[in-house]
Amino acid sequence: MNHPLSVVFRLLMTGYWLLVTGFQSPISNLQSPFGVIESTENPDAAAELGVGWTRIIFHWGRVQGDGPDAWTPPINDAQLDAEIAAGREVTGLLIGIPDWARGDDGLPRGLWLPANDPGNAWAVFVREVVGRYDGRITHWTIWNEPDIPAGELAHTWDGSVADFAQLLRVAYLTAKDVNPAVTIHLAAFTYWADVNAGTEQYMARLLDELLADPQAAAHNTYFDVASAHLYFQPNQIYDLLTLFQDIMRRRGLSQPIWLAETNAPPMDDPAWRVAQPHLLVTQQEQAAFVPQALVSAMAAGAERIAIYKLQDTPDDRAANPEPFGLLRQDGSQRPAFGTYETAVQYLAQAHHTERVRWDGIGQFRLDQSDRTTMVLFNRLFFEQEAAVAAAADSALLVDQWGATQTITATNGVYTVTLPAAPCSQPIGDYCMIGGPTFYLVQAKDGSAPPVLPVPTVTATPTPTATPQPTATETPTAVPTTITPTPQPTKTAVPTMAQVTAVPASTLTPPASTADSVKPVWGVIGMVTAVAILTLIWFLRRSHHL
Repeated sequence: MNHPLSVVFRLLMTGYWLLVTGFQSPISNLQSPFGVIESTENPDAAAELGVGWTRIIFHWGRVQGDGPDAWTPPINDAQLDAEIAAGREVTGLLIGIPDWARGDDGLPRGLWLPANDPGNAWAVFVREVVGRYDGRITHWTIWNEPDIPAGELAHTWDGSVADFAQLLRVAYLTAKDVNPAVTIHLAAFTYWADVNAGTEQYMARLLDELLADPQAAAHNTYFDVASAHLYFQPNQIYDLLTLFQDIMRRRGLSQPIWLAETNAPPMDDPAWRVAQPHLLVTQQEQAAFVPQALVSAMAAGAERIAIYKLQDTPDDRAANPEPFGLLRQDGSQRPAFGTYETAVQYLAQAHHTERVRWDGIGQFRLDQSDRTTMVLFNRLFFEQEAAVAAAADSALLVDQWGATQTITATNGVYTVTLPAAPCSQPIGDYCMIGGPTFYLVQAKDGSAPPVLPVPTVTATPTPTATPQPTATETPTAVPTTITPTPQPTKTAVPTMAQVTAVPASTLTPPASTADSVKPVWGVIGMVTAVAILTLIWFLRRSHHL
């Protein structure tokens, strides 16, 4: 048995550690809202990016394909522990039905039974998976894109909207019974499935179904976070995130939203050439897309954002017609890896992001603790200049690769030359993806601009650029009759027509709770240390030590 004073000493050291470090555990020290899907494919590269979270798909049909007593997880404990130790929060996505658990209606057997009924196979699985990973995985997304109709390659859900509401309700009640602090994410929807069918958005129909439940208000309408998967067009990322939030707001809901997948896969990588791309994107345009997509999502109010995905795998060619990895299968970097690494640094710790200009130039303002950052890029196929009001005599200009230079203001204005966008894919009057992205960083107090760490860019040289369209005053319009095609997690590709912008006031991304964790634990550490020191003093008096 340990001597009481030995126990006290260990408690004292624990309190002291909490005081000094502010309890910097991997998850509580999560600083970055930026993530990458399937970081377990290359943990070292994920660490180099500096991302704060990832996602793992738990396909029920594979995890328990051989029966209710089987358990074949997509990630082993060592991999999960390594992700957490590296500071990346792991989120899970639940989808799929094993044959033994599928009813005659194609739904999980017993789905409409109460959540605590052992005959509800879906509830039993949710209870098992949430319980197994309790304390290590606390964010669970329920299904993926149930709006894709039957007959489509990407179809995942055979039931009605009411059936899906029940699936979500059972998952929410069951998971919260295991751990009330768990966070349940609503599935992402394609948007395009309903646009093409001419029907009301699935998200709106689902929320109406959930809100008709008298118990919905007592259970946060059975979800804590909304999700979106949006690809290719920064403009639509902003518009559709705004639309999804507007659908919630009109129903009195205020849950945050995550852009859980985004990317613009390239067509011209020699390691994976795409003969018939859905939309025309070069590797250099993918590199420019990444920061443009991130800042568009931030301005629209996304709480977190993830790039799909980290690295190409051997199975990808069968599943996806285009390469989505920031890394090729051999581990070499595509140019977008370097621009993501730069973006993670220069977009960090923004407590307010606003889209201030969206015409021939894209311009976003980020308010950060000690600085403001203006993100700039050209949306047309000829060189332009952007004028930015100066708050200080000098500013730091950073290109999308992380190279920096100090520039000075003239008559209170910074002038930034923006190279032409390659414009492989025009959309309406503009280029789908803008030209190279720049960050103009100014110190809030008017002093010299802050200098952040510059990443080392090691992208493999890009092939010879694809010939560009002949410049005309307005880019040639692209036909709008292309049929949507499934994407990585069964996301349909939009037609090339512009999405009508949804009017909305400027949205502020919800403040991250991570920033408040360290001070709280610091106070707890201080109180613990003082309490234990007092206890030692008392024991010394009592035992005459």
